[in-house]
Amino acid sequence: MRGYSGGKGNAQIRAAEASVVAAGCMWGSMGLWVRRFSAEGLGSMQILALRAVVAVLVLGIFLSIYNRELLRVRLRDLWCFFGTGVCSLLFFGYCYNRTILLTSLSIAAILLYTAPVIVTVLSFFLFKEKMTCRKALALLLAFAGCVLVTGVLDGTHAVSALGILTGLGSGFGYALYSIFSRFALERGYHPLTVTFYTFVFTFAGALPITDWPPILRFVAGRLGDLAYCIAYGIVTTALPYILYTLGLRCVETGRASIMATVEPVVATLIGVFALGERMTVMNAAGVLLVLAALVTLGREKAPAP
Repeated sequence: MRGYSGGKGNAQIRAAEASVVAAGCMWGSMGLWVRRFSAEGLGSMQILALRAVVAVLVLGIFLSIYNRELLRVRLRDLWCFFGTGVCSLLFFGYCYNRTILLTSLSIAAILLYTAPVIVTVLSFFLFKEKMTCRKALALLLAFAGCVLVTGVLDGTHAVSALGILTGLGSGFGYALYSIFSRFALERGYHPLTVTFYTFVFTFAGALPITDWPPILRFVAGRLGDLAYCIAYGIVTTALPYILYTLGLRCVETGRASIMATVEPVVATLIGVFALGERMTVMNAAGVLLVLAALVTLGREKAPAP
């Protein structure tokens, strides 16, 4: 494998880790943005399609001005972007939405966060990434923290077999972004290129299965709504995926996936401080466990290529 940290100094690696954590924080803010879309009658798949459209437009315009060479890809490598866009984001979105309908938000969230486990296992076989004791501990702490943050242990949630299956499917789809992105980066593509073509394929996949008229009515309603859509696409989609993919250039795939579990912690804190939601003792313990996982990884020396 061409090393993710080859020729990189410790400061660069730490900066890459910080960009992964920043991406997780931005994803964690998504619920705050989505509430308005839901209030306007947009469904989860429509919101996913809207994210893809905004990301394609914003990144396409930016790359056309900044460096058109970054828009060039080889036909033989398109499978990488089909993987990130369709096999990962579109499949994950569909499975996650189905899980929410079949179970509950907290069950769906915890099944989604099997992703770091899946990424770590796949990275061991595909990229020969080592499973260290510290990484295993961080993985355990992060998963336990996510369980507590979602409140899934309060005993009030019903779980169906189909719900578990679609939930694990969402975790698998979520994990595939890290895997296919790594393949694309190893083929020499810039993170901006990876992110742009990811959402080109996501948009193409969502096009025939999305009810577009409600989206068009919302966007065309008021200038403020259009600005809100653009800001949403940048803050929760384009920018975090760029940061996460940028981080993958210097950080192990499994390690990055664990660090991104800061997402539900941020979502919980936003719920408490911005939306007035109640934080239980279990939620607080979960937040501390995820932070402990990040500290555990932070104290581990970045592996050599």
